[in-house]
Amino acid sequence: MASTPATTARLLIVGPQGSGKGTQGIRIAEALGIPVVSTGDIFRANIKEGTELGRQVTEILDRGDLVPDELTGAIVRDRLQQADAARGFLLDGYPRNAAQVSDLDAFLAESDAALDAVILLDVAREESIARLSLRAVEQGRSDDNEEAIAKRLDIYEKETAPILEVYGARGIVDRIDGAGDLDEITERILAALEARGLAPAAAV
Repeated sequence: MASTPATTARLLIVGPQGSGKGTQGIRIAEALGIPVVSTGDIFRANIKEGTELGRQVTEILDRGDLVPDELTGAIVRDRLQQADAARGFLLDGYPRNAAQVSDLDAFLAESDAALDAVILLDVAREESIARLSLRAVEQGRSDDNEEAIAKRLDIYEKETAPILEVYGARGIVDRIDGAGDLDEITERILAALEARGLAPAAAV
């Protein structure tokens, strides 16, 4: 059941492909009454709707390039200024590198704010590969072969390590065991957030 946090909760959830961060992000955001801000969802929605942004992103991806930090940052800043994010938000997919961390810091500092916590879903590499391989079979996804999965995990590990080092130095990273029952994982996350005063006891 959704709850309204007593204080603002500005969160980031990170985890390797197959960690379940998309599912857990939605659950946590609903429990705290804050929106999920997923760059992937924003890109996909704009591509589907055929917007100018969608066309820009499609052209970039068709070239095999990554969406530039400047464009991604502008999209996130615009989303975070919408009314439903005034009491907090949960970021998924941004920031992904050191430059994006600096950009987000600068934007939040304009309103004397900062991220309150980073939720790291800790899942063993072998478990991620097993989960994604199972998903590939269930959904008939030929792109989710073991070699492609391993490559994506390598990219995640390379990109995420510097980010976690920055946020870890600030003491805001909560490493959560991502293995087990979905409800148990959600409870672990909410318990960690409650310990920081970011989640109402009723939500745990």
